[in-house]
Amino acid sequence: MQKPRFSSILLMSAALVAAAAPAASQVQQAPDPVAAASSGFADLADLAVRAPIVAGVEIRRAVRLKPAEAIGVAAGETRFFVEADLVTLLRGKGGLPARVSYLVDQAPDARGRPPRLKGMRVLLLATPVAGRPGELQLVGRDAQIDWTPVNEQRLRMLATALVAPDAPPTITGVSGAFHVPGSLPGESETQIFLTTASARPVSLSILRRPGQEPRWAVSLSDIVDETAATPVRDTLLWYRLACGLPATLPEAATAALSPEENAAARADYAVVQAGLGRCR
Repeated sequence: MQKPRFSSILLMSAALVAAAAPAASQVQQAPDPVAAASSGFADLADLAVRAPIVAGVEIRRAVRLKPAEAIGVAAGETRFFVEADLVTLLRGKGGLPARVSYLVDQAPDARGRPPRLKGMRVLLLATPVAGRPGELQLVGRDAQIDWTPVNEQRLRMLATALVAPDAPPTITGVSGAFHVPGSLPGESETQIFLTTASARPVSLSILRRPGQEPRWAVSLSDIVDETAATPVRDTLLWYRLACGLPATLPEAATAALSPEENAAARADYAVVQAGLGRCR
């Protein structure tokens, strides 16, 4: 196959810089060798929610670009023009051709040299390039993921969950909370109402019973379901809550509560936060 024209590479480089700009402003930490084989679930979900295309490919050709062709590449990294064969399509309306191309920036290997990409099997999270069938634009600098069974399984699950009719919505904040003491000492219930990007109702309920650990659950409807449960970790619902909820209850959400009710609601919200764990 012929090498892409210089103008095409410049256009793709500019698009790659634009897509990666938000990520580039974040502090970059050294990779964790324990987690290197499988990316963190929240990191994968961050990419998956922005990627209309999720695919597994095998790299057939990787051309190192000259500095003049690599617009905005980070210091020490190398930009490659990659051609790859489609292995599996996890998400992608309309499908993909058998061979795709894209640009990717890569850090040097352990010896300080540009990595050898040819023959690697990777997972891509990308958007299509308008008017250029088969050309993809990664949704971020880290949107080429090493293929592992765990990474593929997680991305397959996310791709399915994101398009499900009952997919949990994006959490945008907390609208209100109330706390009701029970008839027995140590018995109470707190309900916390969340705001979402789609205006769908989501609420949290925290129950306390004497001699028992606090129990909390999430409801995705107007009616608080008595059988509702806590979200399973490393699912889309867990991600929406763990990565979308504010660290503490906003003052406006508890403005109507008494000082005692306010303190109780905040303590119960902390139970939810502890149950979810850290987003990353």
